Amino acid sequence: MMSVKKLVIDRDNSNRRLDNYLMSILFDLPKSKIYSMIRKGEIRINSGRAKPSSKILEGDNLRLPPYINIPTKDNVFIPNKLKDLIKKSIIYNDDNFIAINKPNGLAVHGGTDNKYGVISIMRSIYNQSIDLCHRIDKETSGCLVFSKNKKSSKYFYEQLTAKKVNKVYRAILKGRLAKDIEVNIPIGDNHQSAKSIFKIIKKNQDSTYVEVKIFTGRTHQIRVHANEIGHPVVNDAKYGDWTYNKRISKKVKRMGLHAYKLSFTNQDLQEINLTADIDDSFKDLINVFN
Repeated sequence: MMSVKKLVIDRDNSNRRLDNYLMSILFDLPKSKIYSMIRKGEIRINSGRAKPSSKILEGDNLRLPPYINIPTKDNVFIPNKLKDLIKKSIIYNDDNFIAINKPNGLAVHGGTDNKYGVISIMRSIYNQSIDLCHRIDKETSGCLVFSKNKKSSKYFYEQLTAKKVNKVYRAILKGRLAKDIEVNIPIGDNHQSAKSIFKIIKKNQDSTYVEVKIFTGRTHQIRVHANEIGHPVVNDAKYGDWTYNKRISKKVKRMGLHAYKLSFTNQDLQEINLTADIDDSFKDLINVFN
């Protein structure tokens, strides 16, 4: 019989939220799985049940279920071609943060359907201190930020929570959007508030190229809001128009969503402005409608 796994929290990770800590060490597990294990009581702090928001402290004993494998740099093999791809995609690098222009089709986390995740690739190139600061979907390309130490990870999370991280996307929508539009439609089972502003860049006969500024970071926010206003993102397999997408995907398969810009103020009160240029596959999708 397999025994449970136990971890002792060190000083570097003291006072972190349980969910954030788990996502940093179990980087090949989906976020939903981590929350499920906490909810079921499979993960405990000092033998007691915990919440995702529970704070862990130095010396705490963390119990994990026996079936969980804790990835390490030594047991994750990453092909050199993937490492080279990520190295070429770096758009920003300093002592605390590193950002890449993530290729579409590459998942942030590994898992059943994704052999390699960006986080494990980054850690194989650098070290285990690399943490993911935020998320974008597998099918979405563009700006993705990582921290290089725990203090920076905590700082960025606080900026996100305070809505001080600015995010702008580029998207290609089905049909002709009549005018710029602000969307305030709650998202998810908990009806979380969500705000997106769609600004038209160019109208085509059968699509609209837009810039989207989001003021909240809900799961699939732009994709859900675009669908709610009757103009789903092109080639969105979950929320899009299946018949429409089938015709478009014969020419270009990728989804029409790209994380274009991200800005925030760092710990030294310096403004960090990141831009991830649209890649060739996104340009190809734009040209389908020209």
